[in-house]
Amino acid sequence: MPAKPENQSEIILRVKDLTVELEGEVVLDDLSFEIGSDEVVAILGPNGAGKTVLLKTLLGLLPYQGKIEWARGVRLGYVPQRLPFIKDIPLSVAEFFKLKRGARINDREALRAIGLNETFLNKRIGVLSSGQFQRVLIGWALASSPQVLLFDEPTSGIDIGGQESIYQLLAKLSKERELTILLVTHDLSVISGLVNRCICLNKKMICNSAPQELTPECLAQLHHGEIKYHYHDHD
Repeated sequence: MPAKPENQSEIILRVKDLTVELEGEVVLDDLSFEIGSDEVVAILGPNGAGKTVLLKTLLGLLPYQGKIEWARGVRLGYVPQRLPFIKDIPLSVAEFFKLKRGARINDREALRAIGLNETFLNKRIGVLSSGQFQRVLIGWALASSPQVLLFDEPTSGIDIGGQESIYQLLAKLSKERELTILLVTHDLSVISGLVNRCICLNKKMICNSAPQELTPECLAQLHHGEIKYHYHDHD
């Protein structure tokens, strides 16, 4: 596990004047923000707000204007929103982990980190529940021993009980492995007990604050109308 920087406020990501245009449409417009090495940040917004585009841009997968500066040598782990085709391929969990390039920990250690025992190595990907499969994807990302984990809608397609379990796992990983986490979601119920800060996005930056500081006015602006929300406790 990488050492935690002594300076808790060390900046691990700087974004300046970020604009992304795809097929002639501005999808992200002039975003600027910083992420500290000790933060768990939720990127909130409605469907079509540009959340997934932002994540892919931060990963270097899309063209952009502006600046994206990661700390030198930082290792990134990425958990996509869904990989439906993988479940149709006759792979065991062990075989799936063998596809991981640059692994720094073995598959058994990765499974222990996500709360699954070694018997899962022999299970076929296709027979796993949605929640189990999502845990395997998280373990696959952890195999490279990243310092930053990026998640795109980590509970998409998972039932309520499974969602609780995944969020509890993320909170556990952020503390035990001292990870910086960027969590893309439109689910406001995740903002308490897990994240330090929320970046509210609807193509443009709407707000950038601690979850306790989000106001109904900010959220109404984010969703173009009145909205109610509640905090979700993961303790």
